[in-house]
Amino acid sequence: MLDLDRLRALSAVATYGSVSAAADVLHVTTSAVSQQVAKLERETGQKLLERNGRGVRLTDAAALLATHAERILAMVEEAESDLEAQRGEVVGELAMAAFPTAARGLVPPALAALARQHPRLRVCLREQEPHAAVPLAVRGEIDLGIVQDWFNVPLAIPDGLVKASLVDDIADVALPAGHPLAGRSVIDLGELHGESWIAQSPGAICRDWLVHTLRSADLEPLIAHTADEYATQLALVAVGLGVSIVPRLGRCDIPEGVRVIPVRPALTRHVYAIWRAEAARRPAIRAAVAALRAAAPMLIEPLAEAG
Repeated sequence: MLDLDRLRALSAVATYGSVSAAADVLHVTTSAVSQQVAKLERETGQKLLERNGRGVRLTDAAALLATHAERILAMVEEAESDLEAQRGEVVGELAMAAFPTAARGLVPPALAALARQHPRLRVCLREQEPHAAVPLAVRGEIDLGIVQDWFNVPLAIPDGLVKASLVDDIADVALPAGHPLAGRSVIDLGELHGESWIAQSPGAICRDWLVHTLRSADLEPLIAHTADEYATQLALVAVGLGVSIVPRLGRCDIPEGVRVIPVRPALTRHVYAIWRAEAARRPAIRAAVAALRAAAPMLIEPLAEAG
């Protein structure tokens, strides 16, 4: 009979392309992965890995077995989910990933509530940007991902994943206190023509969204400075080096010398949870989603704020 741990090792090698990468993902040594594959070779009577320069490549037999292994492991996950659902207990381990502002502003109170309500559930959080969290969820390396996209730039969610909305977040513009618009209660997006922007690194969701949004409003973006952390962006704004867009979820303290003002039309991003369809019945996932929704802040519409 094929051993699940050995199939998991082979599947990881097939997915990540090397024994060392598979070991990192499985949190074991490279020797342990090699031993699992060697035992699988003895079980099947087939050569599975061959030397390829400094690395290895899968044989035809290994590629065939890896395809079956992916389906087998998915079925096992679904069976475990069904058993947990039948038992109805929120227990075990839950691997969660969240993008930085959600990890700071949304996750802590949710995890605290889960710990009080379900002490036999152990949640492990890792901070990951959405583009990294989605493939982790697809491969089953995380049980639950918290991701985000903007109303005009949706995030592609592959087949096999389920998603649930958590909260709609509002973003405002941060201006130096001496800026001509700093005394306004609300700013039209078109009024930000010619501004120097402080934004995330190229390829980041918020950077791509900002460029798309400004160009859609016939504003060619001038990215003067790049900083991935909002606290750094605000420090640059405070000394007059540009303006930035700052979401409300997980917002850090606003420094002296910065004014944060709502924008019209409202700049909205959607925050939601994703998980594998095979695990949809797990009570732990349902409990975690409920806790995240309960912890979601009541975000006020910018124009209502403006009065």
